[in-house]
Amino acid sequence: MSLRDRLQISLKEAMKAKEADRLSTLRLINAAIKDREIAVRGEGGEVEVGEGDILAILGKMVKQRQESARAYEEGGRLELAEKELAEVRVIEEFLPRQLSAAEVEAAIVAAVAEVGADSIRDMGKVMAVLKGQYTGQMDFGAVGPMVKARLS
Repeated sequence: MSLRDRLQISLKEAMKAKEADRLSTLRLINAAIKDREIAVRGEGGEVEVGEGDILAILGKMVKQRQESARAYEEGGRLELAEKELAEVRVIEEFLPRQLSAAEVEAAIVAAVAEVGADSIRDMGKVMAVLKGQYTGQMDFGAVGPMVKARLS
């Protein structure tokens, strides 16, 4: 079953169960996907975004909510932080399992070997391979410096 289908089924189930918070988050996910489709259509691309794009959207949404929750906690607004973290839990249901630190390191080593990278100039190639194979499974903001360190 595709990710898009899983989202639609979950949306319908949340409506039937009258889970307002979950329904709100699922609607936000659908709105973000629709926004991306509209942007792609404006560029003259495909009408529907693919699984990789949806995973990237979900990953971005999780990161935004984690940063918001951190800011709310620092500001003493714990109820708002908890709401953000509840949204993160709903979004993460649709993301693949995150790789452990050892698995990320192994993936970097494999990607470097695959492209034959030997200098920092090959970092883009390595990152492209990683994004192609592990979208939604690792934080590329943290992986970038690790790849850079390996190639330096």
